[in-house]
Amino acid sequence: MTISSFNTALDLSGAYGLTAPSRNITTSIALPGDVHGALLAADLIPDPYFGENEKVVMWVGETEWHVERRFEASAADIAGYLSLTLSEVDCIATILLNGEIIARTDNSFVRHDIDVTGKVHQGENTLRIEFGVAPDVAKARSDAHPFPIPFTYNYQTNGLKGIHMNFIRKAACHAGWDWGICTMPVGVYGTMALRKSRLARQDSVEVEQTHGAKGVELSIKTRVFAFAHGEVELEHTIDGQTITDKVAVQKGENVFTHNVTIHNPKIWWPAGQGAQPLYELTTNLEGEVTTRKIGLRKLEWIIEKDEIDHTFKCRINGRDITMMGANWIPADAIPSRITPAVIRDLLESAKAANMNMLRIWGGGQYEPDYFYDLCDELGILLWHDFMFSCMSYPSNREFLASVETEITQQVRRLSHHASIALWCGDNEVIGSLNWYPETKADPGRYLANYDRLNSMLHRIVEDEDPSRRFWPSSPSLGYMDFSDGWHSDTRGDLHYWDVWHSAKSFDAYRSVNPRFASEFGFQSFTSMNVIETFSEEKDRNPSSPVMENHQRNNGGNARIIETMTRYFRFPRDFDQMVFLSQIQQGLAIKTAIEYWRSTKPRCMGTLYWQINDIWPVASWSSLDYGGQWKLMQYMAKRFFRLVNLVAVPNAENTEITLKGINDTGRPVSIALEVKAVSVSGAQRTIFSGNSAIGADAAIALTTVSVADLAQDEFLYFSWKDAAGNILGENDYFPKPYKAHELSQARISATWSDRDGQAILTLETDKPALFATATVDVPGYFSDNALTLLPGERVDLTFIPRHGAKVTSADLAKSLTLRNLAETF
Repeated sequence: MTISSFNTALDLSGAYGLTAPSRNITTSIALPGDVHGALLAADLIPDPYFGENEKVVMWVGETEWHVERRFEASAADIAGYLSLTLSEVDCIATILLNGEIIARTDNSFVRHDIDVTGKVHQGENTLRIEFGVAPDVAKARSDAHPFPIPFTYNYQTNGLKGIHMNFIRKAACHAGWDWGICTMPVGVYGTMALRKSRLARQDSVEVEQTHGAKGVELSIKTRVFAFAHGEVELEHTIDGQTITDKVAVQKGENVFTHNVTIHNPKIWWPAGQGAQPLYELTTNLEGEVTTRKIGLRKLEWIIEKDEIDHTFKCRINGRDITMMGANWIPADAIPSRITPAVIRDLLESAKAANMNMLRIWGGGQYEPDYFYDLCDELGILLWHDFMFSCMSYPSNREFLASVETEITQQVRRLSHHASIALWCGDNEVIGSLNWYPETKADPGRYLANYDRLNSMLHRIVEDEDPSRRFWPSSPSLGYMDFSDGWHSDTRGDLHYWDVWHSAKSFDAYRSVNPRFASEFGFQSFTSMNVIETFSEEKDRNPSSPVMENHQRNNGGNARIIETMTRYFRFPRDFDQMVFLSQIQQGLAIKTAIEYWRSTKPRCMGTLYWQINDIWPVASWSSLDYGGQWKLMQYMAKRFFRLVNLVAVPNAENTEITLKGINDTGRPVSIALEVKAVSVSGAQRTIFSGNSAIGADAAIALTTVSVADLAQDEFLYFSWKDAAGNILGENDYFPKPYKAHELSQARISATWSDRDGQAILTLETDKPALFATATVDVPGYFSDNALTLLPGERVDLTFIPRHGAKVTSADLAKSLTLRNLAETF
């Protein structure tokens, strides 16, 4: 049977007129897109990211904007029922078609399917969107609320007097955060289309999996909105199988379920654990064709009583797999700059650093479809917060009704993705009840207020996506437990911030033993070449106004510098300070993750804060704004190795235990060599032997007494597989780096080209710590921030970004080598 092609769509994206009546501005805007992008293109505002320009362009988010375009519709275009679909209007807006108001929007996370049947004319039509001023609407709603609901302290870092983002549904970080610029963008993103239907349109297609001994049964649930009673033709195709059905529809929403079995299924695994085969599901409703990629995997969260308290681990295809990765924030503060190429670059960097999970943080946004498609393709699982963060929210009927539509739509849109691992109610909202005078003064009221919203989120997930775990909040100790998730490490997930916010030593990471560390971090300055994009030479000082404007956490620059004096000698100039800040950032997170991974199976997840930046700024990120690798990203590639060896000192720092970690599903045998190395270059082997590490295990391999090391010695250890291939190297310094008289190493560099790749070979005459190679060409080396020892050659492969082709000759011109001793 052939499905008739009645249903079509008229794309309404493109050039619109943009006006601000109160400011006498008239220009054009490309939609999907945002006002900031349009004003930049028209040279009407300076770059908000440069210097302190943020303050100069704050008016953009405080202005009413109108967009308008004319479009032609033929008789065929309008011969049927018509829906105007706008998938993301950001956010307070009135929609007019041919001068008639057809919708008012106030939730940027809701897709609007507006019935415009009979309202579109043959010939010329006008679509107009009038944006209100979101901060004004938010304040008016807050003022009208029967009791105060405070907004987050994070907005105090950007000069705003206060904006009640908890009263409007928009990315909270658009108003700034403790790593983010305040842009308050205005725009439309995603689909903008006039959809023609003979009788009905697709609203969502969800897929549930049941894994059996002989195959995987897929239950395909299609939601169809019908404009009238009648019959429509619906077809699904997957894995060479086609289901075609004529179904009766009633006016309104209709749900149809079809089952199909995939025999001899190819199973999907997270990155590092296997392949990511994807089956294409095509759904055809009378010519309206949609496609989805389906990864077949069984995923469970095992939260059950054990000898400690309760486990918290992710079981995939029957195996308990450690989650390793980072937290994700929106890729840019100007949304029109976020493209599939930008997202692919960032996600490929996550996979290249051996990550298998990202946490989509609740102060940002639900990402576009292509983001989740890429995560499915790359094997990156997603801990997905709903978009609530760091403050209480209203629980009145109007707010809850809007959120119910939002969450229902988003779960239906995304639940077919193999990458979605968990739905989480919010980020730190439970904890925020203890942060504000208003909530602390009346805890019963605000807890009841919280529970109204959180319980609704839980119910929606149970109804719409019953196979997935709902977790109430991050951090949380579990269902209906509103106690402190920051300091209890025996169950649930943990946010541990004492090393950064309380300025504790890096050793403090070893004082807690989380079951799942979902947020923790340490800042560095963004890289020097990025600093040069937003500053003049006179600004390049950590306490200059420009550098302080590009630091959103109160006292952040001072804390970076204070920590340097604890571990390192003070750097000799600003450039070295930036380099050293990235060394210490990586060292902090390495300390945490190596220790927590070594406690496996107690700790089964480490997601540091954060992988990416929303603009060029001093922050906790391991990738600069624009995707360049900071030193921590290189260290992450090593501390997230599936087979790893780490040094764990005892509390007194008198003994160091070397622990082997195996996060593969099979036993491994390794040959371990441990050296005591003098910072001047002398080396002696103090242990060598073969060890077996069981599948998915962490075990102690040997212990070294600190008393057996000379004052100027550190531990350097390497491990090989049975064939003699080096699997990895690591080191451990019992004393702070500042205590050592480091030798100035001479590092030699030679280039070659092999199999179309540029190879950099490094050798040194003295131990070189955190030896780092950089070039001006976008890309990253296969390793960096290395410990180089005399007598060893290290080959580094350059991986160009964006699929570029480069040769060693291209790279050699701009090569810079540096190491820790140069900062002294």
